[in-house]
Amino acid sequence: MSDSRNTTPAGGPVDSAGETGSPGSPVGTVTAGDPGRGSAQVRRSPVALGPLARLGEARHLGLVVALVLLAVVGLVTVPDTFATTSNLVSILSLAATIGVITVGATFVIIGGGIDLSVGALMALASVWATTLATQAYGPAVMIVCAVAVGTGAGLVNGFLIAYGRMVPFIATLAMLVAARGLAQRMSDRRTQLVQQGNELIVDLSTSRVFGVPVLVYIFAVVVAVGWVVLNRTTFGRRTYAVGGNPEAARLAGIDVRRHTMLLYALSGLCCGIAAVLIMARTTTGSSTHGDLYELDAIAAVIIGGTLLTGGRGSIIGSILGLLIFTVITNLFILNGLNTSDQLIAKGLIIVVAVLLQRRSLESRT
Repeated sequence: MSDSRNTTPAGGPVDSAGETGSPGSPVGTVTAGDPGRGSAQVRRSPVALGPLARLGEARHLGLVVALVLLAVVGLVTVPDTFATTSNLVSILSLAATIGVITVGATFVIIGGGIDLSVGALMALASVWATTLATQAYGPAVMIVCAVAVGTGAGLVNGFLIAYGRMVPFIATLAMLVAARGLAQRMSDRRTQLVQQGNELIVDLSTSRVFGVPVLVYIFAVVVAVGWVVLNRTTFGRRTYAVGGNPEAARLAGIDVRRHTMLLYALSGLCCGIAAVLIMARTTTGSSTHGDLYELDAIAAVIIGGTLLTGGRGSIIGSILGLLIFTVITNLFILNGLNTSDQLIAKGLIIVVAVLLQRRSLESRT
């Protein structure tokens, strides 16, 4: 049995310009070109999709069905509170912060990596942006500070992984511990309030357009930009290629190490934006923000159909997976159920999603 990862990027064909086709397009075959010129020639060969592969293409429909079933459960168990405008807005507001992080996590996982530090980076960015020294310069500087801290920490992650050849799990786990510790040291384990004069940050959560908080629109913009970058740009196609088969991507002329570093920087950028949203929602910066967010983000990406091995996935699937998790949380709260049961349910969902992924991969090979 041959291993397709040794010859083809799962995200699509790679051409001589170092680009891949769109996700789900026929898989290409990469052969070494003229060694003297360091080039790579690529031959495309169509592959017939089996029944399970076609079923995989319809995974988004399955996620939508799951959301509908959860909505039915809500309508049956708590009909007076679930199907209300305020509850729907609450679900979207809860999903906004972790959703922005999920977009960055989707890029990293499609690129064949993993980022365990996203929650800690968001906490560090929120603490750094709410120090008295930073707040003295106004809300614009606070936003720039949060985004810069997140992006900078992401770059460090990417450099250690791409050029330091550290395993992503270890590098980001070290960043998780270090960032959380630095946030505690900077804040002296205290919650830092957004001071008067910086109400623009809080307005992102309290101001509404057509009844929806501004932070939900920010979340929607991040999702839209992420979708365009992943599906309509060279950067996105290279992400699929690097995650599907790094060696084939290198032969096709892609600077795999630089691209990997940029993926983690992108994840850090999303953490910085999420820090702004969490400051808006809570009016605080705290070292406890984002606790276990990394697990929620990774779980949403997996449920959305993105392979943990990289090379395949989508932003839309990740967001649907996130909404499923958020609606489950909302249902547990509305029904007054124990949060421990909620964690057990989420764990079971993750296990089922991974098992389904494994069966899908085995059927393809």
